[in-house]
Amino acid sequence: MKRLWAASLCALSVSSVFATEPATCRDVRFADVGWTDIAATTGLASTVLEGLGYKPTKTIASVPITFAGVKSKQIDVFLGYWSPTMDPMIDPFRKAGQLTVLPTPNLTGAKYTLAVPDYAYQAGIKTFADIAKNYDKLDGKIYGIEPGNDGNALIKKMIDSNQYGLGKFKMVESSEAGMLVEVNRAIREKKPIVFLGWEPHPMNVQMKIDYLSGGDDVFGPNYGEAKVMTVVPTDYSARCPNVAKLVSNLHFTTDIENHVMLPIMNKTDPNKAAKDWLKANPAVLDKWLAGVKTFDGKDGLPAVKAYVAGQ
Repeated sequence: MKRLWAASLCALSVSSVFATEPATCRDVRFADVGWTDIAATTGLASTVLEGLGYKPTKTIASVPITFAGVKSKQIDVFLGYWSPTMDPMIDPFRKAGQLTVLPTPNLTGAKYTLAVPDYAYQAGIKTFADIAKNYDKLDGKIYGIEPGNDGNALIKKMIDSNQYGLGKFKMVESSEAGMLVEVNRAIREKKPIVFLGWEPHPMNVQMKIDYLSGGDDVFGPNYGEAKVMTVVPTDYSARCPNVAKLVSNLHFTTDIENHVMLPIMNKTDPNKAAKDWLKANPAVLDKWLAGVKTFDGKDGLPAVKAYVAGQ
């Protein structure tokens, strides 16, 4: 009887070590709004989770649909809430207590506002007030990214209210990649173009661009200086504490993101780009994996370091 009791206790102990989270937590569902920086950070997080024994997946969705997906618990993690530009979109969800924004940003020092190629800047398009003066040279167009994006909404609001005299302009919506095709075409032809620009992004090192001043009332001060936040469902920390611990530990830099984004822009799979970068820079994992276990309850750090090293 004592042996049976001891065996049962041992089995219970083993079970408690390995069953750190419910099986439903193994599938971690990310949202990606189609930006390369979000592809990079999601790729980094997904690679770490794979090393921990989880099964991350990614859904491409617009910003409003992403927040609705977090609310309905169809999305577990969104690493791309840019504040303050996305504040109007997320505020209704936050005020209703329908999602949780983690208190610490995953990135600081980002920027997001309108930009032009350097030659256009030197030719006199230096501020938001200069855009309307160059209506004909710009073909009356301002280039945004994917429909439903917060930056597009800000541009549309400026146009609709004739702010900065932009009432006659048309916003061109497509995608991040589509917009950059147009920017590169304009640069080859030395034509002026105004477009949504942001950092971190390889555009800042691949092209010589300048950000326009004077847009504080629209994009915020200091060229739309932003912090990027992580969003999860309201009960996610209680349901899946190990994954929640990891995503709360994730802190990126513009340098990290620029380097991971560059191969992604050249059509490398985001997870491969992330794994390659982590293999070359494993030290970043020490802080990311502090207090984090594998899905089966083992120490997370050596497991992920072995995974990214290909062992």
